Amino acid sequence: MTSSTKWDKLIPAAIILFSVIPVLGGAQRLAELGGGAEITPENARFFASPVPVVLHAVTLSVYTILGAFQFAPGFRRRRPGWHRAAGRLLVLCGLLGALTGLWMTVFYPKPADVGALLTGFRLVFGTAWVVFIVLGFAAIRRRDVTGHRAWMIRGFAIGLGGGTQAVTLGTWLVAVGTPDRLAKALLMLAAWLINLAVAEWIIRRQALPTRAAAKVRVTLEETR
Repeated sequence: MTSSTKWDKLIPAAIILFSVIPVLGGAQRLAELGGGAEITPENARFFASPVPVVLHAVTLSVYTILGAFQFAPGFRRRRPGWHRAAGRLLVLCGLLGALTGLWMTVFYPKPADVGALLTGFRLVFGTAWVVFIVLGFAAIRRRDVTGHRAWMIRGFAIGLGGGTQAVTLGTWLVAVGTPDRLAKALLMLAAWLINLAVAEWIIRRQALPTRAAAKVRVTLEETR
């Protein structure tokens, strides 16, 4: 197995595995809405206005699972047409996922464990998600592949926040117990920051060969 083939399998598999909990959570929410589950104080807001949560669950699932294969370098090179077609769908799904998340944050009644701090974090990162996708799309329209890749990776990091939040919140739950409002807000913030830190590491790691090639070109031009 070549290095490219190995990463083609490992990277999408790792991302999909990380997405399992939020995707299953969305599927469970859809099953509740479609199956006429009992209305409780915890889910009443979804039954009162189901369209945003349905759109959010569906588009976020497509975004994380389909988006995982955009991180397979060999697969992306072998099928550039697929990469472009999937990318257009991912832009649509990412924007719908972010905008419906923002809508629910603003207009849905707040659960007891969600305070102003977490609401603020959700608004900031939801808005950043939209901005990053728009900047990534604008970059590829200018044929700026490096900028496109960087902004799309940052956007994906935010969109994948639910998977990391399941880890941070789950770890706290096992080690300490049910988090209060402040702890929940900080744990969810930590998850987004972890994802963005990893995204920046990936972006800089991918930029190293480009910078090295640029230095070689400059050196060759100077020796002519």
